[in-house]
Amino acid sequence: MQHLMHAAKALVFAALMIAGTAAYAEDAPEHVTDKELSDAHCAIGMEKFLPGDYFYCVGAQNYGTEHFEAAQRLFEKAASWASKPAQYVLGVMALNGDHQPMNRPLAAAWFTLAAERNTPRFTQPLQALSATLTPDERRRADAYLLDMKRTYADAVAAPRAETRYHDGMAQLKSSGGNSYCMEGGLDVRDLAEGKAPSSCPPTIAVVQFVDKQANNVFEDWTGHVTVGPLQVATPPATTP
Repeated sequence: MQHLMHAAKALVFAALMIAGTAAYAEDAPEHVTDKELSDAHCAIGMEKFLPGDYFYCVGAQNYGTEHFEAAQRLFEKAASWASKPAQYVLGVMALNGDHQPMNRPLAAAWFTLAAERNTPRFTQPLQALSATLTPDERRRADAYLLDMKRTYADAVAAPRAETRYHDGMAQLKSSGGNSYCMEGGLDVRDLAEGKAPSSCPPTIAVVQFVDKQANNVFEDWTGHVTVGPLQVATPPATTP
């Protein structure tokens, strides 16, 4: 059990490889420092497409700045938008007593939610913890899970998240412009370093980026319908 706690602590923010993409990180590190978390660039404009991704990023950012209560609230918000990394991290925090009382049954409930798509990196910690639970802890975990499923289970959260994603993408595609300025997309640190702000990226590039991140957010969800790369229609040429 001690081995599980150490392993879980080491992996607590490995999920940034998925959710950190809200910060436009193509290759987020598997193990990150508090400074790297606090420096995460979370574009608020991603909230209209993938709120689970965005709120996880902001939660990690708050964790890195030692705003632990705010981080936990943001992880819970991300979890309500079907973020499996957020559900996993909440389980690790409960398991380790990370700025809260240690609660193994609650950790088991979060791990169960994180693992419901049978993704190996989430099922393995669940199996390791489940093997150590007492009968009383199992009963308490089941009680937690029964209540938590109403908000966080894929049957509820994933369709809601996918609807938000499709609505956001539809608005993006119908915007009509050749470029798209996502709110918060410009890293203010570039300005602080005297760098000139770059022009807004092409709309098609933003569409492709968000679509790629959606594949991560909905990873292994069997209810998710893959529609393939989205294309932005070219606006008709104006006549002189």
